[in-house]
Amino acid sequence: MKFLFDDESFSFETLRAAGFANYGGADLGEILVTARAITEGDESSWHREWKATAERVQTIGEAARAAGHRVSAREALLRASNYYRTAEFFLRENPADDPEVARLSALSHDTFAAAAELLDAPVEAVRIPYQDTYLPGYLFLADGSGTPRPTVVYTSGYDSTLEEAYFAVAAAALRRGYNVLAYDGPGQGSVLRGQKLVFRPDWEAVVTPVLDFAVGRPEVDTSRIVLFGYSLGGYLVARAAAFEHRVAALILDDGIHDFHQAFAGVLPPALAGWIDEERDDVADPVLHLLTRTSTQIRWALRNGAWAMGTTSYADLVRKTRAYTLNGIADEITAPTLIMDAENDQFLKGQPDEVQKALSNAATTLVTLTEAEGAGEHCHMGAMGRAHQTMFDWLDTTLARTA
Repeated sequence: MKFLFDDESFSFETLRAAGFANYGGADLGEILVTARAITEGDESSWHREWKATAERVQTIGEAARAAGHRVSAREALLRASNYYRTAEFFLRENPADDPEVARLSALSHDTFAAAAELLDAPVEAVRIPYQDTYLPGYLFLADGSGTPRPTVVYTSGYDSTLEEAYFAVAAAALRRGYNVLAYDGPGQGSVLRGQKLVFRPDWEAVVTPVLDFAVGRPEVDTSRIVLFGYSLGGYLVARAAAFEHRVAALILDDGIHDFHQAFAGVLPPALAGWIDEERDDVADPVLHLLTRTSTQIRWALRNGAWAMGTTSYADLVRKTRAYTLNGIADEITAPTLIMDAENDQFLKGQPDEVQKALSNAATTLVTLTEAEGAGEHCHMGAMGRAHQTMFDWLDTTLARTA
């Protein structure tokens, strides 16, 4: 679904930013004027214009806060956080050492944290013990009563951030009486940027301490904990649920059976063979050539090399082989909603494979379509429709298990 740009990646990321308008994360006019100033396919102008919009909107929010206009401040700061995240998105040439990546990420965090203090429902910044460090998170509470409530534990994806959790699930959940515990894991958000921890395929090692933390909170109904996986998180939480059975339900948005296919499926056979044979001296130069032809390929390889901690693009492709449900899918027993997007540009066909593999779980596969505006990956631009599907299913599923 082309949106304001011909470049597929620019189009999708603009739709992603605009789609958060449903929960106060964007204003359509700001999206339009920012996109209008960006040169097609030019990552420098993307960074410049989204940063300028973010700074302008942050200034509005800070002025409103200083003047005591709570709602106006909250709304502007939420938008600024989303725009700073968007401005940082394509800065992947040397992200680990780029001060602008660190600066924009910090601004996205800081503006969201300021907005969170102004939300109507209680929000608590938390630190979840993990190995010899911690995972930063937010506990969004439906109210301040302390009553145990069903709680969604949110795991984000290949490039998501903790702050994005509010728009991706928390705002919709709070409206329906659910708590949400969101966190950055290894390879994600501030854990990647600040602690330099990279992705790991055995995500049960991450989810178990997160659930340990959740069950220790009096506001969490421990019999109604839900794992929600967003984008790559759809694989991560499914993998974790094969080993961790303290959950009442799973939501995979979207379902991923084998993440390696997102890379292998777009590579020429000869190149895939060189990668398999570890002929990196031949494969890597070809992969670098491909980065010059496609914004999407360039970003995916650069972001992956950083977030997965690989030494080369070929090494990245090989490492993704470990991100599969092969051999463990039949250990998943929780009722599972598998979301599918009709025109998913990254993971076409993967949700069907997940449903086939989950032989010991009650599964529901829902395909949202282009005709209803929900056919893009993670149903970007149609958050209301996606959340209606997810939470209606969840209401019914948890009622059955009560």
